[in-house]
Amino acid sequence: MLDNFSTAQKNEMRLQVFLAHSGVASRRASEKIILDGRVSVNGVVVTELGTKVSENDKILVDGKEISLEETKRYVLLNKPLGYVCTQSDEKGRPVAVDLLRQKYSERLYNVGRLDMFSHGALIFTNDGDFAAKLSHPSSQIEKEYIVESSLPLPRNLAENFKKGIRVEGLFYKAQDAEELNSHKMRVVLVEGKNREIRRVFENADVAIRNLCRVRIGNIELGELKAGESRDLTKDEVKSLLDLCR
Repeated sequence: MLDNFSTAQKNEMRLQVFLAHSGVASRRASEKIILDGRVSVNGVVVTELGTKVSENDKILVDGKEISLEETKRYVLLNKPLGYVCTQSDEKGRPVAVDLLRQKYSERLYNVGRLDMFSHGALIFTNDGDFAAKLSHPSSQIEKEYIVESSLPLPRNLAENFKKGIRVEGLFYKAQDAEELNSHKMRVVLVEGKNREIRRVFENADVAIRNLCRVRIGNIELGELKAGESRDLTKDEVKSLLDLCR
């Protein structure tokens, strides 16, 4: 998708916004990168959030110069099992974004996450505003999962998940949950706390054999095979943003 930043957007902006629009990371993740002292502006390390910069400044992240990317990308990836959702991994594990590097020259980052042992729909972008809106808790974007268990599902687990289950002091509540058969459940989340589905199933003494995200908002995984990706259409991007409102 080809949309250009306006002249106003290219004038002074907050450093974390500049990083987000340069495809470094989402705005929130960019704030941590700044606070960690990984960013320099004109040769000076900057750790203060809100610092104003422009395209005329020389901005480096981890010693590499970055610049605003005028082409905005919105990509759906079917993340395979075994891949992690980071820009790089110190343990040497496969990184999901690497599956996109040959196809896209822009620096893309994932909006939200899937753990290493889950697979399915994952959106990548270099548009910081888009990522911020989708990631904000108030967006209430639905995420649908198909969960397969090794053992038969406990009676009423789906209904209890919809009503809400407290596990080790944390409250987990699905937007919707439906038992498809004795070993398979469809789960829809809107908040998606860390490892929510896994914690609920572990609490019920049920081992998960397969966990796949099949939908994000109005974007369905469809026939996309593991490791494959496609660009979102303009209408799909607009519909996602409309859902955030």
